[in-house]
Amino acid sequence: MLRRILTLSIWTAIVLSAQKYKGPQPEKPDFPYLLHADNLVPTEASEAKEESKKDQILYYIPGASSPARTPLSSPIFLFLADKLTPERLQLYRLEVKNGRREVMFSRKKKQTARPIRFSTNRVADNLYRLEVEETLENGEYSFSPSESNQVFCFEVY
Repeated sequence: MLRRILTLSIWTAIVLSAQKYKGPQPEKPDFPYLLHADNLVPTEASEAKEESKKDQILYYIPGASSPARTPLSSPIFLFLADKLTPERLQLYRLEVKNGRREVMFSRKKKQTARPIRFSTNRVADNLYRLEVEETLENGEYSFSPSESNQVFCFEVY
């Protein structure tokens, strides 16, 4: 009986792994897209500006809100990896001040801004599904590769 269950489990795993992803495909590599049913909404790509203050570094993106918007409090993204791996991405909440979106880091402490957790699951060769593990409040958010000022912004409303 145990042998029969083990054989059935192995065959089930083989069949499930052989299924191809048939959902929407991102147009650009290294760019997160919001997944809304069968539609992909590109995030807002930009370069964060940097300001140094005493013991802090402020990164900001011009504009009070992103044109990429989602009503989902736990959004899902598709990411086609080429030069950038999804493991290098970090997700942060941005504060809106003076008509721009900002995030502050401290030089003395390890980090003032806390990255938001998300899971990364491979759905095809270089295609990944990024799922935010926390419930996001309404507001502005940004993915950013570690060691880069490149940002991919979106708004939860």
